[in-house]
Amino acid sequence: MTGRVRSRDFELEIESRAVTPDVLAEPELDGGETSFSRYALGRGGGDDRLVGLPVFVMRGFRHRCVLVRRDSELTSPKDLAEARIGLTGWPDSGNTWTRALLRSAGVDLGGIAWTVGPLVAGETGKDRVGPRPLPPNVEVAGDGESLVEGLADGRFDAIFTPFMPDELFGPGSRFRHLYDDHRGAELDYFRQTGFVPGIHLLAVKRTVVDRYLWLPSALEELFTESKRLWTERRRMLTDTAPWLLAELEASAEIFGPDWMPYGRAANAAMTAAFCEELHAQGIAPHPIDAEELFA
Repeated sequence: MTGRVRSRDFELEIESRAVTPDVLAEPELDGGETSFSRYALGRGGGDDRLVGLPVFVMRGFRHRCVLVRRDSELTSPKDLAEARIGLTGWPDSGNTWTRALLRSAGVDLGGIAWTVGPLVAGETGKDRVGPRPLPPNVEVAGDGESLVEGLADGRFDAIFTPFMPDELFGPGSRFRHLYDDHRGAELDYFRQTGFVPGIHLLAVKRTVVDRYLWLPSALEELFTESKRLWTERRRMLTDTAPWLLAELEASAEIFGPDWMPYGRAANAAMTAAFCEELHAQGIAPHPIDAEELFA
């Protein structure tokens, strides 16, 4: 977007959006940022109108995404068995990864009372339920309801959200993270799995790829170079947070030179784990062949 990285083979126009676009619904788009879950579900269901690139432009651990009330006695995913949980979307990539934490702790997802709704009242522009019918233990929040107020007034025992409510950053917050040390839990997760979960990726319409077969590889190379320069700049301009330099040094020691690698091989284990979760959680009606997502 700054123009520092350019291709000699094609012109790239990037339009910044407040909401992830539905690439297939917009004729003027050749591609764009796409939900990992929606892409995987489409390919698993035989829809190959999008060609996904193993370029995960959004990824992150999910332990930090579970909030409870400040006075709650809940401290681990095992405590959420048979709980009442609100979450920002049902088939979402991030919430799929978060529910996987409960499954790995032996929690029966079918025994939880789920409610899908906005983090705060008034949020619009997001498909929260997906194309398939919701399971019987999942309901949709009513008009004007929000997860934040539902957690505060006791309707929910916990909520799952990728973005934190503003009050969490103040001294009088009514909420806290479920994990007392979510950073430590996330580090353990990485040591066990070897990856940071992918959330969104780049995808290009197949009609475009059929015309320019070289384009997916060229785009991956372009975004890889962009990420390299971004990392270089962050290591030089370490003033976006008081202790960012220490964070960057610690991250390099733990993850190596690149904590968010692009490419099919580098993301094979993560992709396979995600496809397994989609089916295990009942979001994908049939197993998804992870090898086919980036064939």
